[in-house]
Amino acid sequence: MKLEFDLGNPSFTLLHCAGLAGLWMTLKQLETEKIRVSEILNWQLSNRKVSLIWEGNDKKVLEWLLQESFQINDGLIALRGLNSQTMRKDAQVIVHQGILGTFLQHTSTHKSVGTKTESLSLGEGEPEIQVTYKALQSYAYQDFANNLCDKNGQFLTKPISVAGWLNPGAVVRHVAFSSDTSFEEAPENAFLLLFAPVACYYYILRSKLRDKRAQYALVVPEITNLEKYAQYRQNRHLRYATYKDFHASGLGDAGLRFLTLDATVKVAKTFSVPRCQVLTLGTVAWATQQKTRTDMYFVEANEQVCHNYQVCNDWLKDKSIEGKGGGFVITSFAKELIAENLARKQLWYFGISEKVNSNELFKKLVYEREGLHQVVQKVQSDEREKLFVKACHEAIKFTYGKISGQAKEHREMANFDRETVKIRTGISRCKNSETFREFITDFWSRAGKIPTLQEHWEELMEFVMTDKNWKKSRDLALLALASYKGKGLSNSGEDDSESEGDSTDEDDSDSHSNNYDEENQIDIGL
Repeated sequence: MKLEFDLGNPSFTLLHCAGLAGLWMTLKQLETEKIRVSEILNWQLSNRKVSLIWEGNDKKVLEWLLQESFQINDGLIALRGLNSQTMRKDAQVIVHQGILGTFLQHTSTHKSVGTKTESLSLGEGEPEIQVTYKALQSYAYQDFANNLCDKNGQFLTKPISVAGWLNPGAVVRHVAFSSDTSFEEAPENAFLLLFAPVACYYYILRSKLRDKRAQYALVVPEITNLEKYAQYRQNRHLRYATYKDFHASGLGDAGLRFLTLDATVKVAKTFSVPRCQVLTLGTVAWATQQKTRTDMYFVEANEQVCHNYQVCNDWLKDKSIEGKGGGFVITSFAKELIAENLARKQLWYFGISEKVNSNELFKKLVYEREGLHQVVQKVQSDEREKLFVKACHEAIKFTYGKISGQAKEHREMANFDRETVKIRTGISRCKNSETFREFITDFWSRAGKIPTLQEHWEELMEFVMTDKNWKKSRDLALLALASYKGKGLSNSGEDDSESEGDSTDEDDSDSHSNNYDEENQIDIGL
């Protein structure tokens, strides 16, 4: 019997190619470990092809290969192709949970012997987290040779029906018409799909926008060189990452994190992984008994996207929090918004005014004010966009300065929250270019003389007054309000004790702003 697989096969999807990479990695690991192989089974590996050759009973050969490839270690799924048992425990648990949350989510695909609890690190100097996972006795990959061979043990020649666990999201659309709506594959292609979990990657989702029922993101890489991808999948960043590193705020964050784990565009250039497919599986109302593919799109790594994501990752970090039951991870809301846009090849701030449509979400965005302010300064974008945000920052500064001055004059507490709500609701009421121009001209005129606006009048007027730019300007106005970092910040982050004309740099933030954030996480929705 001879099976030959080529990355260039036109019938292969990304998942098939991932399966081919997983098979390549598995066979290579068997060579490395010098596992005693039956004399009748041989293989050949190249950058784009894998060939399997054997003699004798097909079922016996496949049973041996699958038993060696898919094992269990202390209740955890252990993949030979990843040399799982030598990986950091965090990575082992994530692979286990990820496969059970995507490929093997249905209870019929595995047999459990109960649950186990592990204490895993969230990083140096950070609290440990208690993770409980389902310990397994067996799972579907181990005995799939029965599905690939007939009763005489010979490899099948006709297409076979493919269950959802073999190809996540490929489910029967109507039970009454299963024969007409099920997915079928050639037996050799189904065999290849068995090894896809080896090459894929998994993230725990902690989204503030997406349905909470979507708990895992499955990353399927686009593979163009089998050997180079094997080197990447064995990368130390993947093998020795902490449990915190396996969290993502959304699909865009998961895809870009996977593609930029080493260094910006190096992953695409060095390891031949130009892009990946990211999908989520969640429970839907019409099929509560199984997880269904709820979202999917491609994420591509180019220089600007990777640069802006790295800036985002540097300044909008996920946080480890000590709780009553141990540590837990809070993902960045601002990074979720930005990463989704970058992954979809949109402006990094696109749609922020529509997505942040409540006071609760706005408070979550303001909580990351410090990092958001840095991102605005450091991302690669149109210079006019940065000038517009700067002009809005100055307008906010002078507006709060006036409020502070009036409060001091009347010996009252300055109410900055009321002005912030007024500005935010004013932005949300802008439904067309005309209403936005009315809002922004009124906002700027009330603030007084704005240096950036005076210096760059023509550039900003062209940007604001062009009808096609009004939505961009509305998003940037809300971004400016959320990222404003003035002196004397109050518990909502909107205070500025400077009066109009004060030349103090707005970057000189009062240190007590950070104290508020730490003490009031529950109050602001985190």
